Amino acid sequence: MKNLYALAALSLSLSLFSCNKGDNLSDRGFVPLPTQISSSSGSFTLNAEQKIQISGNEESLRGIVSYFNQQLSKSLGFELESGTESGSIKIELEANNPEDESYELTISDEEILISANSPAGIFYGVQTLLQAMPVEVFAENTGMQSFEIPAGEIQDNPAYSYRGSMLDVSRHFLPVEDVKHYLDQMANLKLNYLHLHLSDDQGWRIEIKSWPQLTEIGAQTEVGGGEGGFFTQEDYKEIVRYAAERFITIVPEIDMPGHTNAALASYGDLNPGINLPDGDFETVTKSVDKAEDEFKGSNITREAAELYTGREVGFSTLDTDLDLTYEFIEDVVREIAEITPGPYFHIGGDESHVTAKDDYVYFIERVQEIVRDHGKTSIGWDEVATSKLLPGNVAQFWALEENAKLAVDQGNQILMSPAKKAYLDMQYDSTTRIGLHWAAYIELDSAYLWDPATYVDGISKSDILGVEAPLWTETVENRADTEYLVFPRLGALAEVAWSPASSRDWESFKSRIRVMGQRWENQGIGFYKSPLVNWE
Repeated sequence: MKNLYALAALSLSLSLFSCNKGDNLSDRGFVPLPTQISSSSGSFTLNAEQKIQISGNEESLRGIVSYFNQQLSKSLGFELESGTESGSIKIELEANNPEDESYELTISDEEILISANSPAGIFYGVQTLLQAMPVEVFAENTGMQSFEIPAGEIQDNPAYSYRGSMLDVSRHFLPVEDVKHYLDQMANLKLNYLHLHLSDDQGWRIEIKSWPQLTEIGAQTEVGGGEGGFFTQEDYKEIVRYAAERFITIVPEIDMPGHTNAALASYGDLNPGINLPDGDFETVTKSVDKAEDEFKGSNITREAAELYTGREVGFSTLDTDLDLTYEFIEDVVREIAEITPGPYFHIGGDESHVTAKDDYVYFIERVQEIVRDHGKTSIGWDEVATSKLLPGNVAQFWALEENAKLAVDQGNQILMSPAKKAYLDMQYDSTTRIGLHWAAYIELDSAYLWDPATYVDGISKSDILGVEAPLWTETVENRADTEYLVFPRLGALAEVAWSPASSRDWESFKSRIRVMGQRWENQGIGFYKSPLVNWE
């Protein structure tokens, strides 16, 4: 009897920790779906005796090899030797074209080959290779010493160059370690831009050394009255560094001229004189029609606004006629741009309901010039397209199709984030424990079944820079809340951004996201188990 139990245990162990020789590469549950998968017979045996051979720019490849080894080490307890002389796992950087994110992955009995024309392409090939392995590789300390990877060939390249997500750290602050955790999951899904929403009415989350009260005062609370928090510039640099190792670019956002109560509470001299009465949002919004006259008044008392911990929006604005406002913005943009190597700076621009229209247009056009003068390209929520956009600037479509069309008519590109499809803070259904539903209930199929290139009449694929999935945090207080709302929908939206629309299929995605769910479970990620998927 003891022998029978031992044999049963051995059989279970083998079923968990190795894939059979006959397993099909196309059944590995790849998310996002590669452009082309060709399965073949046989498999590659990975164990501690294998070596990695790198060819091409060694400096560019060392970091990727280190990343790959770190993933193996967490799970298997060993790393593979690497060098330029020999190895059965070959990594070949054939050129150095940052615009080319394509790669090829070939797996045979004898070797694995990843080739690409850019380091980013190599990195995405590594992500696909990790997903070709047993799902247990995503768990820690498995004790596995050897396993099989099915043979075949994958050719792959992304549909859009910008594939992103947004974290709102203003409504509820998320610490550096949580941001890094999010970056890890983005990397697994081949996402390459993280947009950090760093300021809003409820909190200012980035140190500005020339305006210290922004964090001394403006960072000290959040929705519901928690203690808030902020990133020092050293924290921010660490996030930028960590993201870059995963080929993810950080896009900082300072929302303006609205969503600025935290700044107005920190520096009253920026306040045009309209403060939010406690619990009286309705009164403030009813005064929007007369806001222009109030802003132009000659007897404005500039007092610091009270710190705000609610959820309503649209009541705050910077004084767009004040020289000090633009001195403030100049300093903020300068300090953040200096520690942001990426090309973009997000200027917000949404829901500025108490800013007079002419003042809003003047403000956006002037701020665009400040951002340009500091070497960055502006992105703004779609309202910014009601002003004249500088060439190359981007409008992020979230609400109004007519605004997106205004941007395209000016020759500018669109970043697609339709709230009805891409907002990760929306509830799945009426029973979802957190989240909002002002835009829509977004179940997994809704997040998946749309095409950015046909979503808005008159906007084609050539008009679109990419796709971004925002997570607003009015109801998100911690990492567990983040994971519950983000996964599995971020997998769906990553596939919308990466895979060609012609190859995407809901039934196929359901089977693959089930496997992705096993990877998440092995990492301890508490994702939402949509009833539309058989997760067992």
